[in-house]
Amino acid sequence: MGSMIGTAIPFHRNMPTGFIPAALADQHALTGKDGLTLLNDRLINAETPQLLDDPITPTARHFIRNNGVPFEGTDAQSWTLTVDGLVNNPMTMTIAELQNNFENHTLALTVECGGKGRAAFDPPAKGNQWTLGAVACSEWTGVKLKDVLNAAGVKDNVVYTAHVGADSHMSGKPDKLPISRGMPIEKAMTDNILIAWAQNGEPIHPNNGAPLRLVVPGWPGSLSHKWLQRIYLRDVIHDGPKMTGTAYRVPNRPVSPGEKVDKKDFVIIERMLVKSLITSPKTGTGTGGQVEVRGHAWSGDRRVQRVDVSHDFGVTWQQAELDDPVNDGAWQNWRANVEFPQAGYYEVWAGATDDAGEQQPLQSPGIPRATSTTPCGALRLR
Repeated sequence: MGSMIGTAIPFHRNMPTGFIPAALADQHALTGKDGLTLLNDRLINAETPQLLDDPITPTARHFIRNNGVPFEGTDAQSWTLTVDGLVNNPMTMTIAELQNNFENHTLALTVECGGKGRAAFDPPAKGNQWTLGAVACSEWTGVKLKDVLNAAGVKDNVVYTAHVGADSHMSGKPDKLPISRGMPIEKAMTDNILIAWAQNGEPIHPNNGAPLRLVVPGWPGSLSHKWLQRIYLRDVIHDGPKMTGTAYRVPNRPVSPGEKVDKKDFVIIERMLVKSLITSPKTGTGTGGQVEVRGHAWSGDRRVQRVDVSHDFGVTWQQAELDDPVNDGAWQNWRANVEFPQAGYYEVWAGATDDAGEQQPLQSPGIPRATSTTPCGALRLR
């Protein structure tokens, strides 16, 4: 907590179990961040609604999603990672040993909260009321998870990984975890998942998981476990906190808003769906003549094939210029020159299509929806 506040806490031993200092419950907890909107101050959760125009997200503008906070120190020099469970060679390594024993990689990777867009749901959904800012694409430096697992020796009967961090449950009970998620071993062995110690060339921000975290692009951000201390391999689907019931799950079929769904009919969220985001110009910008509209698009493990833009409520669409991702797992930047015939009120919509033909749903942003999908990106201009 001292590292998150930025100074020592002389009387920390006097704090009641589970106590969170007031400094972590206000905007001072966002030290090192720029323009984030605080959604929850007991566990710091904050998003960047209109400051995501950079092709690579600066650390200061990367959203924060916490399920718990570390009650102990997060010193990088003494930090260790254990890899065990169903492996032939259990290992415990310092960050320095990770750096020296495995090839280092720097990748731009998109991390998206599974609850992004929740504020638009009707009936309302429980949880932090995320709008559009719970997504980011920073550059992360670390080692590939698959390289570490190969060194540990994955046994033939492994089905799933399980992740444990230093984030403690708010009850203060040492044997109770706030979250412990995992992924199918096939996903864990893909080429763009990092065990990372640096963000944009600097140590990871404390609220983004310093000193060590997983970065798993394309799947819910909850898999990118922060303050990472242990990965163990299992022969069953992991059943840690927030892996069972309805946590990070969706119905296995389309349902009506507010419809009750039996827990047995929920499935684990894996790849995130195709989405686009308009990042410039900002909502409320004056119009007239030709304006460059730009943003980002992404689609789980897939690539986005095209982005289309409309400024006449979807009657006509023009195809945007779309960049390739800088590497697998990064979002794709796009831009389009849009001609506004006269001054007035306009809504600019953007819709992405991925390489499997899946399209971002066309739905007026003013109409709430209660599904896991996100309607077309939009901004309002005058």
